[in-house]
Amino acid sequence: MPASDPVNLKEKVRQLSDKPGVYLMKDRLGRIIYVGKAKALKKRVSTYFTPSRAMTYHPKIRALIEMIADFDIIEVKSEPEALLLEGKLIKQWKPKYNTDFTDDKRFLLVRVDLGPELPRFALTRFKKDDRSRYFGPFAHSGLLRKTLAQMRRQFGILLGDASPKRLDDGRWQLYDDVRQELYGFNNETTVADYRARVAEACEFLEGKSREWLETLRAEMFVAAEKKEFEKAAELRDVVFALEKTLAKTRSFERFDPTHPPADAEAMRLLGEALGLAGPPRTMECFDISHISGTFVVASMVNFYEGRPDKDEYRRFQIKSFIGNDDFRAMEEVVGRRYRRLKEEKKPMPDLVVIDGGRGQISAALKAFVAIDVEPPPLIGLAKKHETIIFPDARAPLNLSLSSPALNLLQRLRDEAHRFANTYNADLRSKKIRESVLDDFPGLGTVRRAALLAHFGSIDRLRAASLEQLAAVEGFGPRMAGDLHAYLHTPPPSA
Repeated sequence: MPASDPVNLKEKVRQLSDKPGVYLMKDRLGRIIYVGKAKALKKRVSTYFTPSRAMTYHPKIRALIEMIADFDIIEVKSEPEALLLEGKLIKQWKPKYNTDFTDDKRFLLVRVDLGPELPRFALTRFKKDDRSRYFGPFAHSGLLRKTLAQMRRQFGILLGDASPKRLDDGRWQLYDDVRQELYGFNNETTVADYRARVAEACEFLEGKSREWLETLRAEMFVAAEKKEFEKAAELRDVVFALEKTLAKTRSFERFDPTHPPADAEAMRLLGEALGLAGPPRTMECFDISHISGTFVVASMVNFYEGRPDKDEYRRFQIKSFIGNDDFRAMEEVVGRRYRRLKEEKKPMPDLVVIDGGRGQISAALKAFVAIDVEPPPLIGLAKKHETIIFPDARAPLNLSLSSPALNLLQRLRDEAHRFANTYNADLRSKKIRESVLDDFPGLGTVRRAALLAHFGSIDRLRAASLEQLAAVEGFGPRMAGDLHAYLHTPPPSA
């Protein structure tokens, strides 16, 4: 135990609760040197500061105890949640004394094998160069297995223990026991329908789970109001588990963990250079992307504490006009973003960055005026000379190219540019895939729109059966048969 302030540490331990949680041990410089989990925080943390136990510890633990000058704690709702949070924080901070945990073999991945007709979800500790998709890593199998079990009910997917059976009509029977009644999805399904379920589950694992979480929360409150307390408690545990499985470090901002020194210094320098009241902890950046005025889209990326917060990323298709006008596009998307924050009574970012110069800044200001919102600190970043443009009378600012503050702005701007270009490319790729319908005779605008609305994508349309095609409004057996044959006729060889 450090000799500098043992009394304060002991007093801090006495004030701890017996709730589960995670503790972060720090050295005299405030660096996190160890992250641990606890079923009961007070009982677990106190063991580090009990002299009679010190000599029984491994030399590595004794060395750790001698380094401890302070600690922070994060209370959670359950022991499984503490296990998962411990793993996420260890992966983030890579503490010196967590050598056992920094080995990725202790962490689990979710593997989705895309080779079979019916992909299954399973846990693995090793990532291979194969046709599978991998998500993670996640810590501790117990909570992750619960998450996968809930996903099976929510999305109707197969886990590794399933043995589906092909039926005579080409469809698949997923289960031949009572599970078909438990999971609430059609037990007999086509490959296309099942793969659509897989796509949704993969999107969830990528973090796009907010709508589902809101649904679960609503169900939890309804159950509580009906005094169905056992169901409410079960839903509560699922909500907490899913949040902590997929949430980023931003979810724990109320605990004020130590900043990485480089990011904290860059934010401090940027705040000083721009004359802000403090470091810009939350920054949002907008970029417009188009190809000669077509496929005009915009992106907004969010950095929290100097790092990307992808849960807060947004992308926009331009709705108010057709053509090539970066200024009007910027005005539209800035207005849409902050009107939404205003309506939802959410806080504004500490800094808004516009990819562009004076014209783009003026367009952003017009948007704030139109929605009657006082703009937060706002700047433009002109790429040619990396010049910072202010919306007021201040002269443009050029920071040193080696400045951490400018480098932070560049990372933010480049990420917005990458995100916008990716969305633009996705739209162009989708348009190219949809153009396959142009040569099918008799398919007018209405029927074409009905097809795409019904199936969602050309890939799902190609995988549809004759019966599914005939079920689309405006189609009958004959046209469905013609379209099915057309979609499955190989293109002529060159």
